[in-house]
Amino acid sequence: MNIVETKYYKINEPILLESGKEIKEVVVAYETYGSLNEAGDNAILLLHALTGDAHAAGYHKGDTKPGWWNDMVGSGKAFDTDKFFVICSNMLGGCKGTTGPSSINPETNREYGLSFPVFTIEDVVKVQKKLIDFLGVKKLTVAGGSMGGMQALEWALAHDCMVDNVIFIASTPRLSAQGIAFNAVGRNAILSDPNFNNGNYYDKERPEKGLAIARMVGHITYLSEEAMHNKFARRFQDKETPNFDFGIDFEVESYLAHQGQTFVDRFDANSYLYITKAVDYFDIAQKYGSLEKAFYNTNARYLVISFSSDWLFPSCQSKELVNALMRNKKDVSYCEIQSPCGHDAFLLEFETQTRIIKSFLCNNKT
Repeated sequence: MNIVETKYYKINEPILLESGKEIKEVVVAYETYGSLNEAGDNAILLLHALTGDAHAAGYHKGDTKPGWWNDMVGSGKAFDTDKFFVICSNMLGGCKGTTGPSSINPETNREYGLSFPVFTIEDVVKVQKKLIDFLGVKKLTVAGGSMGGMQALEWALAHDCMVDNVIFIASTPRLSAQGIAFNAVGRNAILSDPNFNNGNYYDKERPEKGLAIARMVGHITYLSEEAMHNKFARRFQDKETPNFDFGIDFEVESYLAHQGQTFVDRFDANSYLYITKAVDYFDIAQKYGSLEKAFYNTNARYLVISFSSDWLFPSCQSKELVNALMRNKKDVSYCEIQSPCGHDAFLLEFETQTRIIKSFLCNNKT
């Protein structure tokens, strides 16, 4: 069993955010796997999805479950720690060790709550860059699924001289109106919870019902109709006839209730508000005028992976990115993996992804 430890890096200077506001100091939680070479050019930065954290692989002491991408990180795996120095950090605004709304504001000695400034994916990458410089990395491969793919694109555009390779999985260069709508429903569920208390709930009853509903709504988007049918169909939960009330009748209802309840035990409602808003704001085409203009000067190689049943970030959105890169004559490879698993396929279809990613990294221009 590979035991790993989360480390912490404190940025002792203000971080100026895109909004114009500042955070006086930021602590970043991170984990590393493998070793950085003398040239500092064998690093891979893994960028987590919406509710992820720095614990990508291995086990913490006492854990029974490994990190969220354990099947992809390690000796001989897609992100081979015999060859690469793999880094994963908890994002700005998170609740797993990096400064966010649940952190103590040094100016008030209380949790930030909603006094924490709204941030963007650009701000998240700005904080990550501080960590990467601290670790002595000179060249970098960035890789992420879902929201992690958005961060990978921002890395390629903001730090082109450092980024050699971009691995963009089950993601999008901008959220659709439908995606924004689902996030809005989740946020409203939290904001409407009677225990929300304008974000000041840390020493009181927490808005667990609202956060659980937000997770339930989000989790529906991570699956596909085929996956839900195969897993649940219309089966009743532990019975053969309905209750004729408004409790749980179906297996799928029980599953979503379980997902919501386990989520509130590990995540902060305020962080959910802030992170989903950062995802909503991310729009490369709007920022640069078009996707084609955005990638005109990029020099990185790109691997773009989508999944056939992902309706949250469908393959057409990945192809939009691929076409923009191709029009700029950039080095881009694209693969749509056939999978019934929906958006969650990037966490589940590790065997196919491993073959594709290992082949891509073996042809690393560095």
